[in-house]
Amino acid sequence: MSNLLLVASLFLIAGVAAVPIAARFGLGSVLGYLIAGIVISPILYALHIDVIAIQHIAEFGVVMMLFLVGLELEPRMLWQMRHRLLGLGGLQVGITTAVITGIAMLFGQPWTIALAIGLVLCLSSTAIVLQTLNEKNLMKSDGGQAGFSVLLFQDIAVIPMLALIPLLAMPELMDVATNAGTDAAHAPEADDHGSGFSLIEHVNGWQRTLITLTAIAAVILGGHFLVRPLFRYIAMANLREIFVAAALMLVVGIALLMSVVGLSPALGTFLAGVVLATSEFRHELESDIDPFKGLLLGLFFMTVGASIDFHLLLDNLALIVGLTLGLIAIKALVLLVLSYVFRIKGSNRWLFSLSLAQAGEFGFVLLSFTVANQVIPSSIADRLLLVVALSMLLTPALFIAFDKFISPRFAKPDASIEADHIDDAGKVIIAGAGRFGSIINRVLTAAGHQTVMVDYNAKQLETFRTLGIKVFYGDATRPDLLHAAGIDDAEILVIAIDGEQQITELVHYVRENFPHVHIVARAVNRHHVYDLFAAGAADIIRETFDSATRAARSVLEATGESREQAQQKIDRFVGIDQHIMLEVATVYKPGVPLKENSAYVDKVKSLIPLQSDVVQGKITLEEVQQQYSSPETKPTS
Repeated sequence: MSNLLLVASLFLIAGVAAVPIAARFGLGSVLGYLIAGIVISPILYALHIDVIAIQHIAEFGVVMMLFLVGLELEPRMLWQMRHRLLGLGGLQVGITTAVITGIAMLFGQPWTIALAIGLVLCLSSTAIVLQTLNEKNLMKSDGGQAGFSVLLFQDIAVIPMLALIPLLAMPELMDVATNAGTDAAHAPEADDHGSGFSLIEHVNGWQRTLITLTAIAAVILGGHFLVRPLFRYIAMANLREIFVAAALMLVVGIALLMSVVGLSPALGTFLAGVVLATSEFRHELESDIDPFKGLLLGLFFMTVGASIDFHLLLDNLALIVGLTLGLIAIKALVLLVLSYVFRIKGSNRWLFSLSLAQAGEFGFVLLSFTVANQVIPSSIADRLLLVVALSMLLTPALFIAFDKFISPRFAKPDASIEADHIDDAGKVIIAGAGRFGSIINRVLTAAGHQTVMVDYNAKQLETFRTLGIKVFYGDATRPDLLHAAGIDDAEILVIAIDGEQQITELVHYVRENFPHVHIVARAVNRHHVYDLFAAGAADIIRETFDSATRAARSVLEATGESREQAQQKIDRFVGIDQHIMLEVATVYKPGVPLKENSAYVDKVKSLIPLQSDVVQGKITLEEVQQQYSSPETKPTS
């Protein structure tokens, strides 16, 4: 018991310490877990802890993750994915396997070993990729959906791979292996793959197929007809822990059923998730399973880091690093070519190519299986294990490269589309045609004012033009386009673009070069208001402030206050908030951390308590204003 608690404590302490630090530096939780595993690996080795055995348990996190992914996909959506699932996924597995097999044969490997290596390395990491895509909110993007299609096909492809690998067995490996060496190599794998209860162990081919199809049908029909009544019955008990137990029972039971018929547990739970995607219990199941999934995936990533054999790595450093980088380059190139074929465009093309360029966790399973079946010699398998682990370790770095260097490039205007020739003139220029800018444009045009609206989102402009709304394509932060839009003769510039820094820079530029223009700027948050105030904006509008105060008024009414009473308190709050912001803006120092600006902190602390007094009517706004001297400028909202 104490040994179990010690192991649990080590992993928990490592994860809790490393992940927040990694997240703080923008590295993501996956890299944090991997680093945590590397750090504690000497301790685990000194305590003779079997990391691989822990890894087999932690792999159940992948099973849970695919169940949750299935819950997000309705059967109709899965049918819509069929072309990418079979076409994109099938081509990725086939082409990558063929390329790696050919390269291995060029380096002198027999075709059987080369093919086995190709099958192992063509797979990508479902756990790392899906976890990272979800963390970065990229799962719904075109690149994320294409990547998911490929990962799903790979998980399904593991099943025929497990059937094919024993057929590649090399008799000479059995001849040269000593009995001791064979026993040592077989012991753990036999436990994983050959022992335990199985429904297909002593049956012929057609019976195995029938049992497999029956198990899949049981999952689909059971999920549709039996699970919902079961959860309705359990929900009647009104005990959260019983519902959690039932959710775990469902996932574990389906995984067990798939295992005993020789199928992937991840595939079975994914099918169950898809069947339950339209269930009224979908969100409850997600919230119950998600914490277990997160902990087990974190444990899995730590075991990957801890399983790296640094002695073997240092002895073959150039070879292992070269193979790892070569593998990433080959897979990324294959994926990049496929992205052109399947018309994945822009930054999504690179997201798709880089996110799947590593080897996957199923590589560990397949490598153990190949050694157990005398397909790949253990000396080669040990090095391939390092390649798989290192490629997974480098995956967060690939995502960071995408975020830092590739995504910003595609966030700028499409260089292939020329800016429109602006042939309109108006006293009001609106930079940005999103939700914020388009509403302003609708109000002004409805009131009879002539506007010039500019935006560089080509898809959004196409929508506007379809509806008959005139918008010009171009980057409003460019001086030449501002000039073309008529900034010299304009009276008002409304800045409604995205990007805090871009908004502030545009205010600076216009204030310095066109001081006659009245600037109305969109503020992303409260501190951005102060930056825009310092830059010289005349009116600063917080993008969510008005909607938030309206929501607060509704809450006050729901507590029993009349509309008049609620509106009066909201008006008082808006007034005191504007006054506070004006006072604080005079001492705010752009770019200086708040802790280092004592004048700002002291001013905020002295003014914030006044909000409650003013809103409750204990003191009037006029009385507050008499105590302070505000700068002469229009109040912000």
